[in-house]
Amino acid sequence: MASPKKNQSKGFFAAMSSGLSMFGNAMHRSVNGLLGYEGVEVINPEGGKEDAEEEAQRGRWKQEERESHWKMMHKYIGSDVTSMVTLPVLIFEPMTMLQKMAELMEYSYLLDQADECEDPYLQLVYAASWAISVYYAYQRTWKPFNPILGETYEMVNHGGISFISEQVSHHPPMSAGHAENEHFTYDVTSKLKTKFLGNSLDVYPVGRTRVMLKRDGVVLDLVPPPTKVNNLIFGRTWVDSPGEMIMTNLTTGDKVVLYFQPCGWFGAGRYEVDGYVYNAAEEPKILMTGKWNESMSYQPCDMEGEPLQGTELKEVWHVADAPENDKFQYTYFAHKINSFDTAPKKLLASDSRLRPDRFALEKGDLSKAGAEKSSLEERQRAEKRTREAKGDQFTPRWFDLTDEVTATPWGDLEIYHYNGKYNEHRATVDSSDSINEVDITSIEFNPWQYAKPCINQLHAVICHYPSVGTLYHLEVESICKICCLQPQHHTQKLLPLKCVLEKSLNCLYNL
Repeated sequence: MASPKKNQSKGFFAAMSSGLSMFGNAMHRSVNGLLGYEGVEVINPEGGKEDAEEEAQRGRWKQEERESHWKMMHKYIGSDVTSMVTLPVLIFEPMTMLQKMAELMEYSYLLDQADECEDPYLQLVYAASWAISVYYAYQRTWKPFNPILGETYEMVNHGGISFISEQVSHHPPMSAGHAENEHFTYDVTSKLKTKFLGNSLDVYPVGRTRVMLKRDGVVLDLVPPPTKVNNLIFGRTWVDSPGEMIMTNLTTGDKVVLYFQPCGWFGAGRYEVDGYVYNAAEEPKILMTGKWNESMSYQPCDMEGEPLQGTELKEVWHVADAPENDKFQYTYFAHKINSFDTAPKKLLASDSRLRPDRFALEKGDLSKAGAEKSSLEERQRAEKRTREAKGDQFTPRWFDLTDEVTATPWGDLEIYHYNGKYNEHRATVDSSDSINEVDITSIEFNPWQYAKPCINQLHAVICHYPSVGTLYHLEVESICKICCLQPQHHTQKLLPLKCVLEKSLNCLYNL
């Protein structure tokens, strides 16, 4: 199989990247020794020539925050930290992983064009460009919130698409998504796997992405490259995705293989993507080239992968304008995803937009966002304890777990299948004239499997205790179990009834 030469046409910077490798290793050791943290890599992705120590001190962390976070995190080096570490809310963006899945739909018109295209090779050009387009948004260095089990995200009013995603598993964290319009259906089962390396994080996309083009029933399978988040604690945080992206037409055997160049010293090769569309006999038909943060172009090629005479390079995708100096580096589409403009009528109460921690962070209230995040996580742990005590199993609402297990480059994956019930739900809602007008922003976030404790439950517990004088007393642990609180948070074992009721009712209405 012909393949692009990974460093071809990189000139001086490619030679520098290779020739300075020994110097680079020495510089890393020097910086790390200076900081006192051996094995912590610091890189400037912009190719600047600032002093290494000065570059190492850049980043979102204050000095005391970096040191305390490093002390907490260094014990996890080499581990998968997808859901085992509680991170401070200051490194989060006001978006969840379910919403981030929907960002792939920004340039969905490329899939519409692929469906309308009669050339099977050009069809792959459009579809592969769609898959690459999301990487501009994925270069953001803020971490999205992990979804609560049962949490969902819905999107309409964009390209005629109906989109639904759901958190289908908590351990391991897994999400499933489905989107469709008149041209295509999109289905994904996602289970991210990570490896913490000290000052960087490797992210492996253990998942399966399938696109079906409706006109001819063509099925496309996507395997994306891994992602590396650099300079997590020390230095300027940046994201790179070196490696191969492969999209295969499962109907014909044709495929496109694109190589994401790794970022070298002084920024050499950063963003660059090159590759070919191959037929089923693995003969190159179209070359593709570009940068994942700017644009992609294509040109017919010969059997050697060289451009055909009389043809020219044509642009197939170009990144849209983005807001300048945006606090979270959001695109206009990311803001649209977070807004209620893309929300359907009668939004599900489990929707990510309604998360109180996400909303507080969006408004800039870090203190409230942190408290709300802790409250949601504790409620989720309480639900798990209840589920285990009852012998229940969590069952996703919009996706079904199948018996299918598929192999990926980073491990096996259980597949969730869209069950079609969301289409039925939306058809019922959209055709109903009896739905009362509701302020969507007033809907309480509710992904929970079990209902909140009611006043009758509290009353039953209170009545179980004898009176002392004119006041009843209630054991704190009982109230905490009902309200999903931690008993150790209280310094007194017994509280007067009035105080208990006030605290309990606040818990009931604010959880």
